[in-house]
Amino acid sequence: MFIHIVKKGDTLYSISRRYRASLEQLRNVNGLEGEVVVPGQALLLPLYTYVVQPGDTLTRIAKKAFVTMEQLRRANPGITSQVLQAGSSISIPDISNYLAATLGFYVIRSPELDVQLVNDFAPYSSLISMFEYHITGAGGIANNLNDKAAIEATWKNRVTPLATITNLSYGGFSPELAGTVLNNPAARRNLVDNIYNLLKRKGYGGVNIDFERVRAQDRDLFTGFLRQLRDRLNPEKLALTIAVPAKTSEEISWLRGYDYGGIGSVVNYMFIMAYDWHHSGSEPGPVAPITEVRRTIEFAIRTVPRRKIIIGVPLYGYNWSIPYRPGTVASAISNQGAIETALRHEAPIQYSEEYQSPFFRYTDQAGQTHEVWFEDVRSMSEKIRMVRAYGLQGIGAWQLTLGFPQGVWLLRKFFRIRKV
Repeated sequence: MFIHIVKKGDTLYSISRRYRASLEQLRNVNGLEGEVVVPGQALLLPLYTYVVQPGDTLTRIAKKAFVTMEQLRRANPGITSQVLQAGSSISIPDISNYLAATLGFYVIRSPELDVQLVNDFAPYSSLISMFEYHITGAGGIANNLNDKAAIEATWKNRVTPLATITNLSYGGFSPELAGTVLNNPAARRNLVDNIYNLLKRKGYGGVNIDFERVRAQDRDLFTGFLRQLRDRLNPEKLALTIAVPAKTSEEISWLRGYDYGGIGSVVNYMFIMAYDWHHSGSEPGPVAPITEVRRTIEFAIRTVPRRKIIIGVPLYGYNWSIPYRPGTVASAISNQGAIETALRHEAPIQYSEEYQSPFFRYTDQAGQTHEVWFEDVRSMSEKIRMVRAYGLQGIGAWQLTLGFPQGVWLLRKFFRIRKV
């Protein structure tokens, strides 16, 4: 597989002819309905034979295919120089030799939709975490989900279903609610019991604890709660996973509630939410810049075993009104929705090499300028490569209903997926 960046004058038809790919194949893999493309758009071609283009070099082809020069030469032993004959064929090496786990979050909808999505994503999934169960201040589970069909479909497809437990309240993630439970030994015990009983009653294979905005003063209590929960789940071989915010140091005051080392010593997997460096309430910018993702990984592996770390990526971006005014709120947009917006407005897509992130600007019918940052097949490939480079457990996503057509192809290119 390799990537083609659309140039001015390209059409989907001309690209298909150039690489000897079918139009249907290009549309399906990239989630396109028509043949319209815009300059700067990244298209994934699911081919393992590359047709050399005028001016191509081995270095350029290796970059397009996200492989090393050494891997490319091994797959093509007859090639002895950088000079290539246009129209000749190059073999793209298979690099799917890295065993990795994937963890995707999924918001329960209806039994029919749940089963359909699980069946679609199962071949590329290790764990799917069903969103979400609320807690009470006394350690109870406050709600119920109609998740029976989703759980059964997940197991049937050799994927482990997880129950997501959150500290969400009507006002969002509540540090006060988490603190109330963590500071009360009886409530902690109650919550451990209730989580265990929920998993057994529903048939889950484990849990994902998604407590966000945990306060610094509750740091050790939070780790202690996780240890208590692990001790209850371990004898039943129930998995304990956690979602944590991305940290690049211990000096970030609002993230001191998360002791990476302590948490990493307890859980089976740590899903690091490596996104929202720019968000709906911030100025425009990359949602998951590779510079910060790298810093997060390098900080995490100091204290957390590498094979416990799953890097979370966003299947969304944000659409800001320009010029940006403090206090305004950007709208979230799926990655595929961003591409469709660029196509609809014929907006060329730019790419930040520094942040490894795509973006574009357009003007709507009311004359308002917008700036959109999102993830595409290039930026996702860079993050997946970091999983391999740092020897991590795998990659995960928030959240599966947002979709990302090329994602399953990328997983197939870079990984062998760990199954139950």
